[in-house]
Amino acid sequence: MIVTETKNHRKYTRSSWLDKQIPLFCQPGNEEQITADGFTQVTPISVAGSVGEIDIIRTTGHHGTGEIGEQRGPVSGFVFQAPDEPVVYVAGDTIWCSEVAEALDKYRPEWTIVNAGGARFTVGDPIIMTAQDGTAVAQHASYTQIVAVHMEAINHCLLTRSELTKHINREGLKGRIHIPADGATVSE
Repeated sequence: MIVTETKNHRKYTRSSWLDKQIPLFCQPGNEEQITADGFTQVTPISVAGSVGEIDIIRTTGHHGTGEIGEQRGPVSGFVFQAPDEPVVYVAGDTIWCSEVAEALDKYRPEWTIVNAGGARFTVGDPIIMTAQDGTAVAQHASYTQIVAVHMEAINHCLLTRSELTKHINREGLKGRIHIPADGATVSE
């Protein structure tokens, strides 16, 4: 297992499926744990990096508000740019905030992927995007198609695909915010 921690938050990924020689990119501070899991080509992206012709630019955000947001630690989103390809922005574990708006304004992605499960703890505000946050992204950046992911897979992600679909329809955003089923793909 790859365990990536940001203060009191852990993410688990099956590392046994990956060749230990595969190049891996991460946010600064996570490289030691990934290397400890046996991976030999680990590169933290502080600001920007690249793979071949693909530029990878790190962005930031807020993993919640107040004390909970501070405890969650740093947020990394990533923008992917390549010649003759659409720009893709993966916002990461963030809520709607000025940093997300700035990344949208600066990179003008054709596709924006948001973690939209409305995850929260028993106290405090959401720690990732909610239906309303998805609406804010769509209203702020009319040029981007939004893909809402990170729902119904983790017990503290309370927003379901069905609820988000109803919200999107009420807000007139059908065709702008896509909600793929598990294993589905979204394309132009």
